Amino acid sequence: MAQDNSTYVAAIDLGTTKVVTLIGKRTTNGRLQIMGFSSADSTGIKKGMIQNIEETVKAVEKTVREAESQAGVKIKSAFVGIAGQHIYSIKNYGYITLGSEETEIKKSHIKRLIEDMYNIPVDTGDSILHVLPLDFSIDNVMIEDDKPIGMLGRRLGANFHIVIGKTSSAKHIEKCVERAGLKVSELILEPLASSKAVLTDEEREAGVALIDIGGGTTDLAVYYNGIVRHTAVIPIGGSIITQDIKEGCQILQKHAEMLKLYHGYALMSIAPDNKIITVPGIGGREPKEISMRSLAGIIQARMEEILEYAMYEIQMSGFANKLTAGVVITGGGALLKHIVSLIKFKWGYDVRIGYPSEMLCSESLENYNYPQYSTVIGLGLMGLEYIDAGEASQCTTTETKIEEDKTEEFIEVQAKESKQTSKRTLGMKITDVLSKLFAEDDIN
Repeated sequence: MAQDNSTYVAAIDLGTTKVVTLIGKRTTNGRLQIMGFSSADSTGIKKGMIQNIEETVKAVEKTVREAESQAGVKIKSAFVGIAGQHIYSIKNYGYITLGSEETEIKKSHIKRLIEDMYNIPVDTGDSILHVLPLDFSIDNVMIEDDKPIGMLGRRLGANFHIVIGKTSSAKHIEKCVERAGLKVSELILEPLASSKAVLTDEEREAGVALIDIGGGTTDLAVYYNGIVRHTAVIPIGGSIITQDIKEGCQILQKHAEMLKLYHGYALMSIAPDNKIITVPGIGGREPKEISMRSLAGIIQARMEEILEYAMYEIQMSGFANKLTAGVVITGGGALLKHIVSLIKFKWGYDVRIGYPSEMLCSESLENYNYPQYSTVIGLGLMGLEYIDAGEASQCTTTETKIEEDKTEEFIEVQAKESKQTSKRTLGMKITDVLSKLFAEDDIN
């Protein structure tokens, strides 16, 4: 399907620390231009899972209305991210018979094969979120091309990476979004969205691991030969570092968060040895003095634990020795000073911080090119792909449509007024006459 440069897309990232809504459209050169953007504190989500529906709905409503106001469009649906400790993945093989004779493989055959995978049995209470082809075979012979369209065969098979999550968690997300007045166009696994925003085609081809350190979860995606090979959601993130600082230094949560953001080091050996930070005391008590080296020690210990979980998942993928492009780290946790040095020191991989600049237009780069926005920007980019492929409808109505809606509303009001009783009409006429009389009297 041809790309429409007037297509609007809406995306919502339901994070543990923040809820973000984005409204964007594609530019003439195929990049994403952000038209509306709003972020609010998230108080109803823990470790990527909704715990308080009312609080989550409030945050979604607030960000949606602000983004709508900035963009000048009205959202009717959105692409929404899903994560949480309930997410897991499996590998599965499937095939379809094309016929008794050699048959040309078409896009519809691949679509049918993928749809069959959504019907495989899973545990009670679970649902399949994504079915991602890894490689294809024709008549039991593996082929190198990941799209066998046009080739001949009698049987088409494929290995799949299947992402599974709790049905209840997906339903809670849909309920919150619907109560905010929207429909969920598609639930998208968050590490896939982040990958879309920050990874290059060359990195996916060479082999790369994306680590997205959020507030409540750390998301992982491994790519090789341009295909996603492994995904995982680790149920700890940056919030647990803040909690450790709070308890270790015996200070308030807000002060612990500020220490992490403005004075935190991921590598203790690089932190200044002779610098002290003064933190206000609790309830009028004496201020606390905290060494930056000690603070870095707390942060490094917890960050190493998070990275060990990520490394375990990379090893489980079977591609730990094939990551030529190394590791790309994104999310709010990527802003910790010297986290790149820590990963290089621990694993020896080449590392860079992932910014969502690859697909953003120049007008949007200045305000939104930050690692903590990778997921919501990736959701918007993937949403455009769904719309282009005809797998989802437009997310918003344009300004012209809004004006038309206002006109229709005006006509309805006029029609209602014309059906008022004759008594009310007479009263309005009398009021008009009296108004004119008083006006004439004022003039005299």
